[in-house]
Amino acid sequence: MTTRPLSPLTMLLSRHTRRREFITLLGGAAAGWPLAARAQQADKVWRMGFIAHGHESFYDALFEGLREYGYEEGRNLIVERQYAQGQAERFKEFAAEMVRLNVDVIIVVTTPAALAVMNATKTIPIVHPNAIDPLNTGLIASLAHPGGNLTGGAQLSAEVSAKRLEILKKVVPGLSRVAALWNPANPALALSWKETQGAARALGITLQSHEVQGPKDFAAAFAMIAEERPDALLVLQDAVTMQQRNEIIDFAIQKPLPSMFQEKGWAVAGGLMSYGENLPSMYRRAAYARVHQTARRRCGVAARGARAAAGDDPAYRHYRRLAHLERLPERPA
Repeated sequence: MTTRPLSPLTMLLSRHTRRREFITLLGGAAAGWPLAARAQQADKVWRMGFIAHGHESFYDALFEGLREYGYEEGRNLIVERQYAQGQAERFKEFAAEMVRLNVDVIIVVTTPAALAVMNATKTIPIVHPNAIDPLNTGLIASLAHPGGNLTGGAQLSAEVSAKRLEILKKVVPGLSRVAALWNPANPALALSWKETQGAARALGITLQSHEVQGPKDFAAAFAMIAEERPDALLVLQDAVTMQQRNEIIDFAIQKPLPSMFQEKGWAVAGGLMSYGENLPSMYRRAAYARVHQTARRRCGVAARGARAAAGDDPAYRHYRRLAHLERLPERPA
């Protein structure tokens, strides 16, 4: 009978070694772990910290992956969840709380949270399933040898930010001005913004920057975008913009504005298009993979968003120009 190898995250939960050995594992040096070690602590209840801005459906994939390895919330796993609800300044408080609780592992889903936890502890293992450009933000030393006490998935968004603008240029006739909605307080987006600016110059597009750092900033950003009347809307995704996803999509539909997003959920919720990493896959892989760079992308187009962007204009057909786009179900009106 073939035995499935233990995952790095499973091994983090199987806390039978010294902390120093955990950190070596996170650096990618360990290849496997004896199944007997887990069997010896079968009655142990593990405690996991989970820090985010709010709940997203793709987080569920992480727990599905953990269940495959025998770890289930309510049975042998306690999850201490802390949601900032757009208030990034609370991450420092949450990190201190996780250290106080002496959790076995901490899951973080945004770079500011990861940095706060890394400042709070050098020993408790940290897993970031979808770290945006972790090299440039200082989360890891390298993909092959991350170092420190953090592991997870590398989401190199800067490389695809330019591609999103390129797709918009192909899909929207006469595109010349694009409103970019993004969070400058997230260091992970700095390189994405730089790459997007470079792509805009190459494509002859004028970018209109609209900065948001929390829920209170969106009303003013929407008002300014409406006043400037751009040809399309581009959202640089992070936890702050995802928390306001429905509001952003409703705004784009009401104007109407062709819109480009990253994660598939935006298009499912009614946005025009999405192009980016498969986040559910990354979260599932976080249950059994050390730092990896994702190569899988998803591109989708939503019928409702396309109709809204086109209005009564027969140019609607241009929003279907990319034959490979996945047609997504409509969000209920």
